[in-house]
Amino acid sequence: MKIIVTSIFVQDQDKALEFYSETLGFVKKEDVPAGEFRWITLVSPNDQDGTELLLEPNVHPAAREYQKKIFDEGIPATMFGVTNVYKEYKRLMEQGVKFTMEPTKMGEVILAVFDDTCGNLIQIAQK
Repeated sequence: MKIIVTSIFVQDQDKALEFYSETLGFVKKEDVPAGEFRWITLVSPNDQDGTELLLEPNVHPAAREYQKKIFDEGIPATMFGVTNVYKEYKRLMEQGVKFTMEPTKMGEVILAVFDDTCGNLIQIAQK
């Protein structure tokens, strides 16, 4: 068994697609109608057959409440692995991404946290 799709709640699918593809550099894999919304997934450009990230609309009240509460508490919705946190931090800062935590060494891991502009905090980590 393996993880094939994981989801993240987003306030606006179009805005999220733009941020995750153009700013972060993920590659759109699926974008198909699903009722009034769309099934939009992205993958890493380095692993296009790997785990897909689903941009899930937060239309359900429980989803909106969950998303808001973890954001307000400063809890990242998910974590992405990077080769060099400092380099990625600099690249994203140059694109106007707002960080809530600068690169910080915690044991054997270096972490940073940014706002995805779609209602989530995202953590990047280098092992």
